[in-house]
Amino acid sequence: MSEITIHPLPPQFDCETVDILKSLTRASRALGQLKGEISKIPNSQILIDTLTLQEAKDSNEIENIVTTDDEMYKASIDKTLATVTAKEALNYADAIKFGLNIVKTKGLLTINDIKEIQFLIAPNHPIRKLPGTVLKNPKTNEVVYTPPQDHLEIVSLLNNLETYINDPQFHNIDSLIKRPIIHFQFESIHPFYDGNGRTGRLLNILYLVQQGLLDIPVLYLSSYIIKNKAEYYRLLQEVRTKDAWEEWIIWMLKGVEITAQETIVVVNKIKKLMDEYKIVIKEKFNFYSHDLINILFKHPYTKNSFLEREMNLHRNTASNYLNSLSEHGLLTKIKIGRHNYYLNDPLLKILRNR
Repeated sequence: MSEITIHPLPPQFDCETVDILKSLTRASRALGQLKGEISKIPNSQILIDTLTLQEAKDSNEIENIVTTDDEMYKASIDKTLATVTAKEALNYADAIKFGLNIVKTKGLLTINDIKEIQFLIAPNHPIRKLPGTVLKNPKTNEVVYTPPQDHLEIVSLLNNLETYINDPQFHNIDSLIKRPIIHFQFESIHPFYDGNGRTGRLLNILYLVQQGLLDIPVLYLSSYIIKNKAEYYRLLQEVRTKDAWEEWIIWMLKGVEITAQETIVVVNKIKKLMDEYKIVIKEKFNFYSHDLINILFKHPYTKNSFLEREMNLHRNTASNYLNSLSEHGLLTKIKIGRHNYYLNDPLLKILRNR
């Protein structure tokens, strides 16, 4: 195929056509509603801990790194039980939280920040210096795209991307329109030897937080991409080969709209379930506390030692709490190896069916 040149940003096309602006309105409205619903959750860390793991699982799955909910949640409280793929998911979730801290403290997303985030996802894979990286059609093994090969060109394009991300005057358009442009550019530069797809999808959500469109990273497009994987790759490629920017941006805005609506449903279900647990535990037991509720909803799997550490309890007290909740049907007790685990099954069901 003919050589494709990736140009510095901003792209030279009409970013604000009637159809793009219509899609933007719908996406902005849905995102605003999601931000409002999140504010109703007393402890937003609950959503960060649960939904980042789901995004980690989905984002890895796009790269054919497949793990199960059970493996992932067990590993989240006991890393000795982690499978190779569960460790990959935990690394990704850690990278999201690390990136969130950067955005919250600095308000910027520099290339050095992106390199640190990427290192958590794919250690020992720095910015490419050696030629030979190509992207292939997984079905035919045909080379469909050759990203920039020269190290200096890669660095120059990354510096340009850094300015585009952080300087609003560099391209004065709505952030939700800039977001798919940033994603396209990063994936097309393909700066690292490994982890580009996962890092690029992570930048999607961090950019929304950086721009103040969300307070915490809970809107993830990986599930949308999984459901429309062929379309995702087709549209990315057609921007490269046909400058088909409008179709790509509209598709990504639609993803924001759909995913925001789906996440609103998940957030409301979690809030409703939390309220139900609070009522029952207050009525039936003398050990109700906000900390206990937070732990049961931050970690769908838990165990005695975890509760001991997080709530500073004696071992027997922690065991009594969990066994009492299990006997009342609020948790499901299972034995794995030598340890008992306690599952918040209703929460797991919400997360699996999101």
